[in-house]
Amino acid sequence: MLLVLLKRFLGRNTSHRSKDVSLPPEEAVARIQAGDTRLRNEFIADYQPFVAKVTSRFCKKYIDPSRDDEFSVGLAAFNEAITQFSPTAGKSFLGFAETVIRRRLIDHVRKEMKFTRHIPYSSFDVEDDEDNMINPVEIHQAIEEYEKEQGVQERSAEIMELNESLRQFDIQFSDLVDASPKHADSRQMLLAIGRQLSEDQELMRLLITKKMLPIKELLLQVEISRKTLERNRKYLIAIALIHSGPYPHLKEYLLPATRKLERCEEE
Repeated sequence: MLLVLLKRFLGRNTSHRSKDVSLPPEEAVARIQAGDTRLRNEFIADYQPFVAKVTSRFCKKYIDPSRDDEFSVGLAAFNEAITQFSPTAGKSFLGFAETVIRRRLIDHVRKEMKFTRHIPYSSFDVEDDEDNMINPVEIHQAIEEYEKEQGVQERSAEIMELNESLRQFDIQFSDLVDASPKHADSRQMLLAIGRQLSEDQELMRLLITKKMLPIKELLLQVEISRKTLERNRKYLIAIALIHSGPYPHLKEYLLPATRKLERCEEE
């Protein structure tokens, strides 16, 4: 409704043009940003053909300004560009406005077509500043794929680094598969103990310097049998090293269980 009103308002004002609309776009926008509301209305009305051209090129078909919603989206984006434009950005106003219009049209099409599930990616082809065809959707997916691959590589690097640290305790990373408690309650209890160990500077000093689990000292802080601590030595050492070391991805893996423990402690 707002877009319809905007078009109607502009239509009523096209017959009262000011000589200011013949100014270079950047100068006109500067005056508008300084508070010249009348000039804004005339400026937008004067550049409706430009908006229609950009919108039609994006949609790969003729866009009827009096009928098609895409033109309304483009017109609102042009108005937004007037407000956001900065002459220090190193780009002409019309170039900047075209970028904003394309972005808003992409958002519009994604919304209308439920995030591109029912239309070909080629519908999003646009030209960059050097007239090269680019596809924002494919670029976005490529970035997501790259970040996913980077995450896999970073997790692998963390596992290798943790494995090196575990070797100092005569533990292999593969040992943790068998060392991990089978029951959820036992696993959560040991996760809490491992986190408690990692947060105690004195206990961690003993762990790192002596290369063994400080069982005697831990027994003074936790209500658990010595036999249980000894049986789960490898698992507890690994958890303490992860919590206290540079392992963001491995910590994220432990985060769901840690949050569940914190909720139980609060209750």
